[in-house]
Amino acid sequence: MASHGSSWDGAATSPLPAGPYLGDTGQAPGDQPGWAPAGGPGPAEPPGTGATSRGQGRAKRRHRWLARTAVVVLGLVLVGVLALGGLLLVTPSVGDAPARAQALDRQHDAAYPGPAVPARFAASLVSTEDHRFYSEPGIDVFAIGRLIAGRIAGRPDQGGATLYQQLAKMLYTPGRSGIAIEAEQVGLGIKLDLAYPKWQILQMYADVAYFGHNYYGLGAASCGYFGVTPARLSWPEAAMLAGLVQAPSADDPIAHFAAARARESHVLGRLVATGHLSQAQAVRFYQQPLDLAGGPPRACTAPATP
Repeated sequence: MASHGSSWDGAATSPLPAGPYLGDTGQAPGDQPGWAPAGGPGPAEPPGTGATSRGQGRAKRRHRWLARTAVVVLGLVLVGVLALGGLLLVTPSVGDAPARAQALDRQHDAAYPGPAVPARFAASLVSTEDHRFYSEPGIDVFAIGRLIAGRIAGRPDQGGATLYQQLAKMLYTPGRSGIAIEAEQVGLGIKLDLAYPKWQILQMYADVAYFGHNYYGLGAASCGYFGVTPARLSWPEAAMLAGLVQAPSADDPIAHFAAARARESHVLGRLVATGHLSQAQAVRFYQQPLDLAGGPPRACTAPATP
């Protein structure tokens, strides 16, 4: 008795009758040209049609992604502008900043106003603490972005406060910390930039900054550490003093000379990076001996090291 299999095997030489599932030729579906099982590839597309369709699909997805990204960026910018406007509304006026600086110096028995900020110290301070100082509007968006990204990633605080924000901290929020306080310092920093010229910001900063060893103000620190007025500071002396403002007690050159020298080296490196010194000059200045006085501020008459 013939099996069903043997009868079907003969279909190739004995076509089945035409029917609703076979087509007019009487051939089985798998034998008809251009046929494919359900879910599989259909009839062959004309050359290039598939590639064009896929390319158009990718272009549409790319356009949708760009549109969504633009919407997100615009939304973030809008939120940032509104938040900044809110900060400017809730933070106090900075019209009393000079009076606050004078009161702070009086509290620490420091002269106000102090000696004019010399170019070497200004360059050292700006290069180390806020190299965009002369172009920024009181806030460094790049530094803040880096700070936020670092906190999200769990990296150590890399700093993001401008000299304006640091001055705001000294004058308006001393001894206070936290996200809300940092936000307030941002608003105050912008107001300081709008209210005072750059030279006056540097002057107030130098007058109220703490330089370690109980020296408040650049004049006291310059005379106390080196026995010279700020105008006579050498490059290595100016670099060391500028390096002290970040951690004045930890880097006090009288108590922690090695740490102070390390900060001096860092500042000299920043002066090279910002174009104020050549590498050879920085090396030569670092090799110069530092004649530390370490006593109370005195009459400053000693000449600066060349």
